Amino acid sequence: MVRRARLQDARALHSLSLAFVRSGALRARTIDHYLAHAGEFILATGRGRTPVRGCVALSDEGNGAAVLYNFCVARGSQGRGLGAALLRAAFAEARRRSMREVFTATTSGADLFRRYGFAPTARGRAPAAWARALDPARGSQVLSRRL
Repeated sequence: MVRRARLQDARALHSLSLAFVRSGALRARTIDHYLAHAGEFILATGRGRTPVRGCVALSDEGNGAAVLYNFCVARGSQGRGLGAALLRAAFAEARRRSMREVFTATTSGADLFRRYGFAPTARGRAPAAWARALDPARGSQVLSRRL
């Protein structure tokens, strides 16, 4: 099941993300970030009370631009379509909110994003505040997708 996250999901989102932070795939964020921004997250769960198996956040950056961040699917749930479902839900939400372009940054996994219509783009095209916050030491590739 894919749904919008609620405040009470913040700890589970943080927990899920920690393995990806340790691997270097995600930037570290405090539990406070997940509490303050729970409404930006879309999550995937299993049936019943199964814990959060995947998530992605969609941030409205203004002027029709959005940023996808913190995209991850638990190791044991990868390859089952959860990532695709999360991306489709994020695109649908972006369209519903009249966003015209979605940006993301990745240190790996550009192939996955390319399969869903993202293409490399110059950092200068991305929302300025978000682009400035990217850590150059991580070597992130900036991608965008028009909606």
